[in-house]
Amino acid sequence: MRLLLLLQVLLFLFTVVARAPTAAHAWRKEGHYMVCKIAENFLTSEASAAVAKLLPDWAGGELAATCSWADDERRKYPWSGELHFADTQGDCQFIYDRDCHNMKGEKDMCVVGGINNYTAALMNSSAPSVDPTVSLMFLAHFLGDIHQPLHCGSVQDYGGNTIAISWYNRTMTNLHRVWDQDIVDKAMKDYYGNDLSIMTNVIMLNITENWSDEEEQWEMCTSKTKTCADKYAMESAQLACDVAYAGVKQGSVLGDEYFFSALPVVRKRIAQGGVRLAAILNRIFSESGSSSRLQSS
Repeated sequence: MRLLLLLQVLLFLFTVVARAPTAAHAWRKEGHYMVCKIAENFLTSEASAAVAKLLPDWAGGELAATCSWADDERRKYPWSGELHFADTQGDCQFIYDRDCHNMKGEKDMCVVGGINNYTAALMNSSAPSVDPTVSLMFLAHFLGDIHQPLHCGSVQDYGGNTIAISWYNRTMTNLHRVWDQDIVDKAMKDYYGNDLSIMTNVIMLNITENWSDEEEQWEMCTSKTKTCADKYAMESAQLACDVAYAGVKQGSVLGDEYFFSALPVVRKRIAQGGVRLAAILNRIFSESGSSSRLQSS
């Protein structure tokens, strides 16, 4: 018993450090790759050509190859750490003016602010000097982050990072990591032969078939002066309450019941992230001559 308590304390301390701006991740590489690979398939020819021109040489012409760059280069851009999430007050709501700030209280420093600002930088040729390739890679990554429900989780537990759980009674981990990686890993192993391309293609098939009546609503954004990222954060905050935190407490053992409730949400959020990333890029590169600058919500 003492050993278990010690392990939980050590895990708690580890996850507090992991939630610091230089270390937190979302969806891991697999989830981000799928979001961006789906987006590639929904780009207009105009947007696809514009994106291809901005990609770094090492990407091999593939947007999806760049979509974990913002995590990989976190130490180079330490100020960007708090742009990967938008912790809420645990009330199942995201409210921009209340929640979009960093630990110092500086406004617009959250994932919604990051999406708004990098969209604006790409749309506005008169924007401050920001490398458009860097802007594209941050934007693509943040669209994945905002669709992971616990990236809009409660500030009290750092988006589930300090909730120690046992995954299938085999691995001591934390709730945030379960959503970042463990659910996707188990789905890949159990259903897709550990083949990322198969899982991606199945999700894309669901978009065009099972979710075809929803897809147009996902990408809809009527605002001409801002993105709709605040809406995506609100969705994630609600899903965090309804699914991610549901029935979970310190020391919970999570298994099939939890996995089967979470997996449909993970699949759909990856799909929504891809469709919405494409919609934003299509809008940017069809309106790239516009002088209007997008504003935060």
